[in-house]
Amino acid sequence: MNNNRVLSGTEQAMELLNRQNGSFNIVTIARIKGKISEEFLRKALEGVQRIHPLLNCRIIETPNDLEFTTDGTEKIPLSVVYPSQKENWQDVVREELNKTIDSNKVLVRCILYSNSEIDSYLITTIHHAIADGLSSLNLQSQILNFYKIIASGNSINADCLSPLPFLDELLPKWMQGNKGVSKGKWFLLKLKLKMLFHKPEQLKPEKTVPRESRSCGMTHKYLEKELTQKLVELCRQEKTTVQGALCAAMLLAVTNKIRMGSPRKINAYCGSYIDLRRRLEPLISNKDMGIITSSITSLHQIKPQMSFWDLSRDVSKKIELGLKRKDIFKPVMIFKRIIEYYIEHPDLSFLTVSVTNVGRVNIPALYGGLEIEEISFVPSNTIFGKVFTVAVATFKEKMLLNFIASKPSVSQDTIEMLANSVIDCLEEVCQ
Repeated sequence: MNNNRVLSGTEQAMELLNRQNGSFNIVTIARIKGKISEEFLRKALEGVQRIHPLLNCRIIETPNDLEFTTDGTEKIPLSVVYPSQKENWQDVVREELNKTIDSNKVLVRCILYSNSEIDSYLITTIHHAIADGLSSLNLQSQILNFYKIIASGNSINADCLSPLPFLDELLPKWMQGNKGVSKGKWFLLKLKLKMLFHKPEQLKPEKTVPRESRSCGMTHKYLEKELTQKLVELCRQEKTTVQGALCAAMLLAVTNKIRMGSPRKINAYCGSYIDLRRRLEPLISNKDMGIITSSITSLHQIKPQMSFWDLSRDVSKKIELGLKRKDIFKPVMIFKRIIEYYIEHPDLSFLTVSVTNVGRVNIPALYGGLEIEEISFVPSNTIFGKVFTVAVATFKEKMLLNFIASKPSVSQDTIEMLANSVIDCLEEVCQ
């Protein structure tokens, strides 16, 4: 299907970030039980590329714009990596987080990390212009479903999905066109004034280098099934949300590091990423790929010995207030300008922490002879220093958390330490 068109402002912003060592591209990781055939996997990738219009696109640069085109798009590349080549799957993921997607050829790539005869990792890296966390997880499920069909000796018989309209065109009428641009500028101005007045703090950079010399550090953690269920139950009892609890743990870990034992209040900004699929008209299916997310930023004053649950409720209330004010729609029309500014000034981002949580991943675990044992995702951040981020997914009642930050502003040792602090905090409140 022909899907030639100009990229929206948000999509263009993601291509600009991709050119910064792969920033904001999404890596999805599935640990799979069962032996995977490279031949069948290649055919499954060809299948998903046929049915998803954006997977069959590449990005070309014209004199005036960036455009999607289907002409000349290459097949999704598949590489096979063995433990003798990389120490473990996290090394493969860290490498993927720091590699630009060659977007003038294809917008996704795939790696099979063949750990053993019975245990492998399927790792996909996808351009953020054509996917968000939720659609990247669903893509893995579709790949494995097509694999099951091919392995059983059948042919793939699936209709091509219709291309989605621009996100700009799906926004409420009051946020479209010049009116939306004006509202976006006013929203951003108020945010800047709030930032100047409250002076939120961030991690102090351990080392500053030019953006082209930066990389994305990552570590993977998890909460066991029993602790995950306990956390969900406690959030319900404490009249807060899991998002609020995750943000609270992140804020406490980072502000304790900033405070260094000094008993003082700290102002901190938290970014929470929000799925827009159920907030647009018409509603967007989970099967549709695209960048269908926005974010809400909330300001918090973190006091010494602050109650975890008080902070969690504060985050949840401010997210709810932002949703009521429709703040999720306001930055969309000027998102490209925002990103252009921060690419030029990568250390001026005001966020202290950010949390992207897709919640329970509602995909099957079994695909013929294969079974997904774990699945998670992680976006890249190579250039924006001082921000500590976690990407969270819950599968089979087990919470999987991938923590990232830009190195060397935040060292790998600090990423590990902060991630352990977050996990310790969540485990402690669940005791």
